[in-house]
Amino acid sequence: MRHPVRSRRFASLCLTILFPLFTSPAHARGEGQLVSAINDYRSQSQRCDWRRLRAAPPLALRSNLALPIGFRGGLRDALKDVGYQAREVRSIRLTDARDADEALEMLADEHCAALLDNRYADIGVNRVGDEWRVVLAQPMGGARMSDAGAPDKTLLAQVNAARAKPRMCGRQRFGAARPLSWNAALGTAAQGHSRSMARGNYFAHRDPDGRSSSDRAKSAGFRGRKLGENIAAGQRSPSQAMHDWLASPGHCANLMNSMFTQMGAASASDSRSDAGVYWTMVLGAP
Repeated sequence: MRHPVRSRRFASLCLTILFPLFTSPAHARGEGQLVSAINDYRSQSQRCDWRRLRAAPPLALRSNLALPIGFRGGLRDALKDVGYQAREVRSIRLTDARDADEALEMLADEHCAALLDNRYADIGVNRVGDEWRVVLAQPMGGARMSDAGAPDKTLLAQVNAARAKPRMCGRQRFGAARPLSWNAALGTAAQGHSRSMARGNYFAHRDPDGRSSSDRAKSAGFRGRKLGENIAAGQRSPSQAMHDWLASPGHCANLMNSMFTQMGAASASDSRSDAGVYWTMVLGAP
């Protein structure tokens, strides 16, 4: 039985159509560049304080975490005043960092454990000249959200099984396509967006901070030419999400497009959200 499309209380689907992945201008003052660099750093295991720490999910840039450079006072109270209730929060001030690269070098040298802490899900950055303030935070209620660990690779296998034979996507016929390979950066982008939708209780390709699927992929380190994204909400298993995507002509066409050679996928859940579980699949070509 097919699940209703675009229903907030039942399973929902949405896709981004194939588009070129162009490089957009970086934030003029470097905040966006620093967040991208931090997410690149978190995407790989790193040696920190005489031990090796595992890779961590990407951080979501939140404008209400950009505290003033000279801020002094209670962090939680200050964030609560701007609508952010933090379970965990850490503020780091840097001086004499001329650009995002120097700021990341200082953070990695002096604050690597905080930078790689997977408790943090959000980040805010403010810069005035050579001074920076970086705020790392986990929103209240974040512990209720869980990520499905195995379904990402299960979806890869199911997509490749679907691509292995010709298929009709609505009225459009697709021939069999080569299998996709797993791309860690696309997986990171998918995980970050699924978490964001579950935590923020929304269902859209553009997140509340205005970032598109291409923005998230670039922040996660993807440097490919083409990108497509399928999202779904409310499905309780990878098989159910795949069934609904294949039953939708646009989503099916994304999955069967022979131009794509790589993919990443992830799901996240939050019992307080309308749909409960949210799925993201990102398809790309190098």
